[in-house]
Amino acid sequence: MKSRLVAAFVVLSVVSLAARGGQQPPPVPKPGPEQAVFKMDEGTWDAVVEIAAQPGMAAQSSKGVEVSTIGCGGLCLITDFKGNMMGAPFHGHGVSVWDAAKKKYVGSWTDSMSPGLAVAESTYDPAKKMMTGTMEGPDMSGQVTKSRSTVEYSTPTTRVMRMYAPGPDGKETEMMKISYTKRK
Repeated sequence: MKSRLVAAFVVLSVVSLAARGGQQPPPVPKPGPEQAVFKMDEGTWDAVVEIAAQPGMAAQSSKGVEVSTIGCGGLCLITDFKGNMMGAPFHGHGVSVWDAAKKKYVGSWTDSMSPGLAVAESTYDPAKKMMTGTMEGPDMSGQVTKSRSTVEYSTPTTRVMRMYAPGPDGKETEMMKISYTKRK
């Protein structure tokens, strides 16, 4: 599958170059200030995950480890999360990039408890040291759901992610909180 994608990309690049009349291709993108935000997430992080199955119920707590690396020549953030959730092993994988056309961070997420791919968009407010975004993708049953999230960067070695989604009454409620501490 990967070799087909690479071949398709090469063919698309050649066709695009030919369509421009053999002109030189545009310069290779370089990381800028938007990608510098990824450095706040880079590293190995211990995580405490709190999930509230229903609004008003006590949250279930578990632990995990997130490893985030900067890849693609500094243009993306690659995240792997491993731990336990709701008594079962959990593994999640995400990729985030800066989309210059949308002027937003966009990303994808998949994990061992969701039968598909979630897509996210977010913005970063440097004054508040906060990333705010939305995500749409399948829940555990495969039903597409929408959620909102915030990530607060309290210090260079701590951050808190909160995820909100509609509760049974349709009102937004906090469904998950992950408190991260960066390893030295």
